[in-house]
Amino acid sequence: MKKLLKISLTLFITAIIVLGFALPLNPPNGFWYQQFMPNPAGGQIRDIYFIDSLTGFAVSDSSILKTTSGGDSWAVKLTGYYIFNRIKFINSATGFVGGGNNTILKTTNSGENWTPIILPSIYPFDMSVVSVDSIWLVNTNGLTGGIFRTTNGGANWEQQLNLGSQNPGKIYMYNSRIGFASTGAGLYKTTNSGTNWNNVSGNETFFDMYFKDSLNGWKSRQLMDRTTDGGITWITQTLPTGGNIILNYLLKFAYVKTDTIFGVGGLAIVPNGARGFIYRSINGGNTWEYQIPDTAIHAPQYQYIKNINSNLWAYWFLSGIHTTNGGDPIWLTGIEQISTEIPKKYKLYQNYPNPFNPYTNIKYTVKRETSNVKLIIFDITGREVIKLVDKEQSAGTYKVDWSTAGYSSGVYFYSLIVNGSKIDTKKMILVK
Repeated sequence: MKKLLKISLTLFITAIIVLGFALPLNPPNGFWYQQFMPNPAGGQIRDIYFIDSLTGFAVSDSSILKTTSGGDSWAVKLTGYYIFNRIKFINSATGFVGGGNNTILKTTNSGENWTPIILPSIYPFDMSVVSVDSIWLVNTNGLTGGIFRTTNGGANWEQQLNLGSQNPGKIYMYNSRIGFASTGAGLYKTTNSGTNWNNVSGNETFFDMYFKDSLNGWKSRQLMDRTTDGGITWITQTLPTGGNIILNYLLKFAYVKTDTIFGVGGLAIVPNGARGFIYRSINGGNTWEYQIPDTAIHAPQYQYIKNINSNLWAYWFLSGIHTTNGGDPIWLTGIEQISTEIPKKYKLYQNYPNPFNPYTNIKYTVKRETSNVKLIIFDITGREVIKLVDKEQSAGTYKVDWSTAGYSSGVYFYSLIVNGSKIDTKKMILVK
């Protein structure tokens, strides 16, 4: 994950140098549009949280920021501490920030002022707040780290678990009794407010977690897992592949409503390089789709996502995107097998729609049980633009999506190549 963040930082700096910063003069009411944050003391956004559609907060390496305009403008409320990493409000007035060396901060007036709560040699890597009194912190240090809890708002702390070199770096509490910790030894669960933490055998750790009730929950760990038995067993869900996608990496997610989930972390290829995209599932993760937001700035990777009502925000470093209607209207599925019936021959179909903008899909058939399949798009000069498919596939009929974000208008050609032999080439027209 650290390596991925370093790659993302390089891409981000390049994008900023080339494209610059500019807020839209008249942000559209819906779809995705760009937002930016001030950078008073360097660093990057570590977490964001919205109380309602207008009021939100962000923490960076050294600052706390607040917006009262849905993220269109931000004000710095506090700076000078070192590495804030979590922010959580329990109501519209009271919130907590974790990080800042051996300190957490508390506000009781919606972030206008912050009071430090000094910790006894606890340097929190993550924080979970259940109420104004009940807070959990974790630290990975083998000697002084572990899981810590307060039941009186930070006046006193108790160490609940220490696993030495396997100490946890992430914690999620569903309520005051039930919670999970991500450790080097796997997933740990408590059902008695942290008095006991038990290893959930055979389960991976997590970057992000959410339970809609005590039994049904999800966790991201690059892949996406779902549980229906309170986290005892987890089923890995299938994310979209193919098309423009070059990195399937679900880092953070937001549970929106009735099994609708949005996620971030993946990368897709566009002419100017890598670009972040948004995941979405409308059936609890049984199937996933994606879109590359249609914005002027090519985001190298979205790393945080939050929602409130019909608003969604996805951020990376010091900028991000916002929508009030769930994003762009078209969602892609990547490579999708639409039939397992064995065809009589290999066949490449005309793309649909054609002409098109900004998305199209291409259907083809594979007749042998195992075939090396490539579906390649070329520009009018014959230069390879992108490989939409390059993998072993079983017999059946497939459909693959292509997002043309970043590509110019014109005539393109696409070829189906199976086991090294070209099956067919067809023409398509991108009109912008």
